[in-house]
Order: sequence, then C-alpha cells, then structure tokens
Amino acid sequence: MSVTAHRSTSFTPLLVPLLIGGLVAIALGVFGRIHAPTGFAVGPAGFSAALPMKAWLTTGALVLAAVQVVSALSMWGKLGVSIPPTVHRWSGRLAFLLTIPVAFHCLYALGLQYDVPRVLAHSLLGCFFYGLFTAKMLALPKRGTPGWTLPVVGGLAFTALVGLWLTSSFWFFTTIGFKI
Repeated sequence: MSVTAHRSTSFTPLLVPLLIGGLVAIALGVFGRIHAPTGFAVGPAGFSAALPMKAWLTTGALVLAAVQVVSALSMWGKLGVSIPPTVHRWSGRLAFLLTIPVAFHCLYALGLQYDVPRVLAHSLLGCFFYGLFTAKMLALPKRGTPGWTLPVVGGLAFTALVGLWLTSSFWFFTTIGFKI
C-alpha cells in the first residue's frame, strides 16, 4: 500500500487530535457554565466598551479567516495563483490572536449562556471553534492523516467563525450600530 493510499484512508492518526479538540470544547463549555460571570469587561483597550471591542476584533478575525481560505485554496492549487504559505500561516496566527481577548471576555464576564437562542448558539459555536482549532493544530504535523483532514477541519473552523460573527458582530452592528 502506498503512502498516498494510506494517507487517504486512515482515520486512526486523527483520533488523538479529535479527542483532545473535543475535550477542549467540552472543558470551555463546562468552565463557561460553572464559572460565576463577573458581568464586567476586562480591558477593552482603545474601545468604548467590551461589546464594540468584541465586534471589531471578531470582524478582523473573520477577514483574516477569509484570507486563510483563499491562501489555502492557493496552496492546494485550486486558484491558479500562487500565494506564499507564510500568508496562510500569519493570517491564521493573527486571526487566532484576535479571538483571544474576545473569548476571554466571553468566558470571564459572561460565561456560557443558554437563555436566548442567539446567545446559546454563540456560546456553543465558540466552544466548537476552539475545539476545532485545537484539533487542526494537532493534526498538522501528523503523518498518515487522510488528505481531507485539513480542508475539512479548517473549513469547519471557518464556518464556526462565520457563525460566531453572525451571532455577535453582525448582531451588534445591526442592532447597536458601528460604534468603536
């Protein structure tokens, strides 16, 4: 059996990354639910309040995630245009960094909430996103993973981020406005 054939059929190398990613998602959800929310913002530096900070940082992360999709398509030869892999790596790093203060504020100040459907979806998508991100990062160096691993897990992470943006930033911009 060739390496290519093995790579396209073996699910075993994904078990540990998916298990750890699932544990991260569950741990965030459990922490968000049992942690007593403080109800106040943590360092919305440069912004008028926490909600505008979260809306704009998530929007920045979404734009960088779109760069991730385009650069990944280029790396996989689907665009006919060559974008350096460093663009993909750095746009991903920056997108992830933009989500950290948002997630920290969500968990610390608000916790996992389930009383409003939009907020419940947002809370679950946040946990799912970080679980997927963890699984993707752990699967990157794995030899023998199926060829669809990174496109599928990366696509799911992008989809989760779009859902997070729709249930937070889009809601903020259409309900409150474009405040900074």
